[in-house]
Amino acid sequence: MLQGHQTWIYKNKPVILSTGTVGGPFEANGLLANDFDLLHEDLWLGEDSYEKAHKVLFEEAFYKALEKADVSKDQLQFILAGDLINQITPSSFAARTMDKPYLGLFGACSTSMEGLALGAHLVNYGSAEYLLTGAASHNAAVEKQFRYPTEYGGQKPPTAQWTVTGAGVALLSNKGNGPRVTSATIGRVVDLGMSDPFNMGGAMAPAAVDTIMAHLRDRQIDESYYDLIVTGDLGHIGREVSYDLMKKHGLNINEEKYQDCGLLIYREDQPVLAGGSGAGCSATVTYGHLLNRMKKGEFKRILVVATGALLSPISYQQKETIPCIAHAVSIESDE
Repeated sequence: MLQGHQTWIYKNKPVILSTGTVGGPFEANGLLANDFDLLHEDLWLGEDSYEKAHKVLFEEAFYKALEKADVSKDQLQFILAGDLINQITPSSFAARTMDKPYLGLFGACSTSMEGLALGAHLVNYGSAEYLLTGAASHNAAVEKQFRYPTEYGGQKPPTAQWTVTGAGVALLSNKGNGPRVTSATIGRVVDLGMSDPFNMGGAMAPAAVDTIMAHLRDRQIDESYYDLIVTGDLGHIGREVSYDLMKKHGLNINEEKYQDCGLLIYREDQPVLAGGSGAGCSATVTYGHLLNRMKKGEFKRILVVATGALLSPISYQQKETIPCIAHAVSIESDE
């Protein structure tokens, strides 16, 4: 059901039956290593290209989620997934392996919540009984496409962020027990004229605030409804900008209640500059760390606001500014 201008309310509250999270060696040394189902010791994952390794991340996360819920592949109806690589080939090639009906998504780093919102919509209205949705990124593959190959060793400014090597997926169903998806706010494209690809957090912050404000307005609630509001990958720069913007709009969220996945995943002494990023950032942190904390009873209601910068190497080379988007999904404990 549509409520307000851009928010869906899921009356049947689809269940997140299980999740699968896979990470790389950098994530294995981060703060949330214990929240991953599987961690790899090298970026190659036994493959001969980073793009193939990217695909393997997805495949392993998919199978891990099915295994944890004791659901067979034959019971699965749909896959919704996306990533940052040209034509989302890692997601599509992983879907080829899974051999199930597939909807490929591109929302840049907002793809995790775009997929969860759409997947919950399908389950809510009886279009699927079991559905997998997720997002992934691979540091070396993404850096090679959007910036410079890692072998080049180019120096980055302090505003730059570290792309997460990881995949996070959720298995949604119309039955069973687990955290429930209760609503989603679909974001607008927001572009305030920034063009620096090494400052994604600053570019995406206005989109995050726009979506948070729309969500609260459409649902006719205030920030106290949630135990945690977490953005996808704004990092230090974007989080500060978004926090200031929210104050200007009269929204005074407690700093402890407002967090960012890109600041949760790595240690301060890891060379991540402004924090983590990538489509796998919000996916792995949400489907690993945050849902684990929900299951322990630390949170009852969280709002995950995944942010994405909708640029490409070509648009940057043609001197375009960076349009951004954010999608918000509310997840509540199964009481």
